[in-house]
Amino acid sequence: MSPRVIPYVPDQRGERHLDIYTRLLTDRVIFFTGQVDDDAADLLIAQLFYLESVDPQKDVHLYINSPGGSVTAGLAIYDTMQYISCDVWTICIGQAASMGAVLLAAGAAGKRVALPSARVMIHQPLGGAQGQATDMEIATREMLRVKARLNEILVRHTGQPMEVIQKDTERDFFLTAEDAATYGLIDRVIVRRER
Repeated sequence: MSPRVIPYVPDQRGERHLDIYTRLLTDRVIFFTGQVDDDAADLLIAQLFYLESVDPQKDVHLYINSPGGSVTAGLAIYDTMQYISCDVWTICIGQAASMGAVLLAAGAAGKRVALPSARVMIHQPLGGAQGQATDMEIATREMLRVKARLNEILVRHTGQPMEVIQKDTERDFFLTAEDAATYGLIDRVIVRRER
């Protein structure tokens, strides 16, 4: 597989060239693609805090195309999105699965959208336990606590009753963009950029 080439584009004044992601960041656009892990979370959280420091009243646009990943890294991003004073738009391009779906739902009310071909998937956290019986018991308790926390977050942002969230997250639960809007994970599907 050939290395990924990141294009460089002129800045707003045309005086220098920036990589495309840095250039978009100046317009308050963040791309979050790939696995949710500690490195990705650190970068995303730093970008959110940076944009808040530049203008705490101006919206941030977070584009998500993620299969999910680490719950702890995802919850760090989630907590930061809720903490900063900027409204965070979440826009699903491609997919938002697992923790990616939680982050999609965590956008500011009225500012959670998906493109028409996007898909969303929610489920319970994955994990396993090994070792001595006591260690397995501790791990199981923690997994159940995390599952309850994620369900509470989904209830808060979707408006669905806890019983519905518990049932739907027992297994992988896939939704089209339209279904995600009906469910409350997003506010609407967008076909064209709003002017």
